[in-house]
Amino acid sequence: MAPAVTVFGSPTSSEVARVLTCLFEKNVEFRLVRADSFKGQKRQPDYLKLQPCGQALTFVDEGLTMVDSRAIIRHIGEKYADKGTKSLVGSGTLERASIEQWLLNEAQIFDPPSSALIFHLAFAPFAGVEEDEELVEQSEKKLINVLDVYEKRLGHSAYLAGNSFSLADLSHLPNAHKLMKIPRCRSMFESKGRVMKWWDMISSRTSWRKVVEMQKEPPMRVLSL
Repeated sequence: MAPAVTVFGSPTSSEVARVLTCLFEKNVEFRLVRADSFKGQKRQPDYLKLQPCGQALTFVDEGLTMVDSRAIIRHIGEKYADKGTKSLVGSGTLERASIEQWLLNEAQIFDPPSSALIFHLAFAPFAGVEEDEELVEQSEKKLINVLDVYEKRLGHSAYLAGNSFSLADLSHLPNAHKLMKIPRCRSMFESKGRVMKWWDMISSRTSWRKVVEMQKEPPMRVLSL
């Protein structure tokens, strides 16, 4: 019997990687259809029925179609609450509110500068795009400020929303992983002792290591897990 959950996209995409990690944490069986499998005039229209705006990610769960990775991991955490890692969405009102607060912080405060740095320092040089040094400097300052807040917060708990791994931590994994490959960005993390300890803990989770291995695989494959 085919899994009820299908993920369309590439594991190298931060959006897709976020969802795959959550599925692994919850032990939810899924099928991954890499976006590259839909290249070509015949297949592309079918793919665009699911991704009308050409998003990097499409998630299908028993007829429900979603494209926003953070909304998807919330859905997975709630629907499959009794499976896998049960701390992802929290158990009480205050715990859930804390997780939601830090999830929003990742989306609104951490993601913008980290995405800008990843693009300009990791991808732009290979794409022939001229580096916007002013934007890079601004993004570095913003990211340092974010990490300062995290360093202070992690002085009170092992993870961002408390003492258990949650969606708040999980959501940071894809972009933080890419930042750690950029020396000048990695040094920002290394200058924060608690942040580095937190990063070492969340990046060593089996779920994330599985996704990193998937990122190394060639495209044009359909995987059932």
